[in-house]
Amino acid sequence: MNSKPSLDELFDQRRVYPDIDARTRLDRLIGVDDQKARLSKILGLLVHPAGLETWAKRHHPGAETALDTVLRRPPLVILSGDVGSGKTELSETIGDAVARQEKIDITLFPLSLATRGKGQVGEMTQLLTTAFDYTLAEATKLHARGKSIGGVILLVDEADALTQSRESSQMHHEDRAGVNAFIRGIDRLAQAKVPAAVIMCTNRLNALDPAVRRRAADILTFSRPDAPQRRYVLDNQLRALGFSSALIEALVDATGAGAGQSLGFTYSDLTQRLIPSIVLDAYPDRAVEGRRAIEIAHSMKPTPAFQDQG
Repeated sequence: MNSKPSLDELFDQRRVYPDIDARTRLDRLIGVDDQKARLSKILGLLVHPAGLETWAKRHHPGAETALDTVLRRPPLVILSGDVGSGKTELSETIGDAVARQEKIDITLFPLSLATRGKGQVGEMTQLLTTAFDYTLAEATKLHARGKSIGGVILLVDEADALTQSRESSQMHHEDRAGVNAFIRGIDRLAQAKVPAAVIMCTNRLNALDPAVRRRAADILTFSRPDAPQRRYVLDNQLRALGFSSALIEALVDATGAGAGQSLGFTYSDLTQRLIPSIVLDAYPDRAVEGRRAIEIAHSMKPTPAFQDQG
């Protein structure tokens, strides 16, 4: 590559938070409250460490050593789990919660899949290096006199496509060089101590390079909803359509493992497939019917599990 890629070539739909649309999407993302809370705390510390310092002065004065241990972690969080479990939606909207929590603006840089390049020698390495250059430059602008006046989140979805383990004997040299560039980028952000963090989403945690996993400040795991979580989703969505507790319970059973299926529905199966299908089946001539909704649920197959093989 002879020319430096532009921002538009590297990043898809950059966003600035707080943002009301992101807040609405985040509020609608149910069943992952623990991951929401933990991710917003971790990102808050990474992009705005002054908040932790203020907390420590108030509650634990003199605990500088413990404070330094927390703040010295690499600025990387990995979201891992099955398809349709909410990883990408959370990573695209959590910036709003962090912005409101820390009272600063947060800019999201979603790394484009085109960053993988076309396989030309040195291309992916240059693309990744340039992406981290932009992230570092933007974050440096937001760091003044030891304080953060804003923050940057670099989002890497389908991260296993860029950072597969270098231990594989079949790995191409260009891919290996790309992983090295990614690791150097993480280390550069950590050493610069700028208000920037990286979120990686993957269905294949075991496929990530061990050096990438070791650098994660935290790895958050996402799974399919269990019966109480499916009940919460369905009750929240269908109660207003006249569904009784008994009908909702029947749908909970129909969307779980058993009755010929080894897996239950994912969150996206429930909210993007089942509930729209129930509504559209009745529209425009009749009201939604509980028994018909159960038939629809039984006719659907949950999204197959993604095989996490390193």
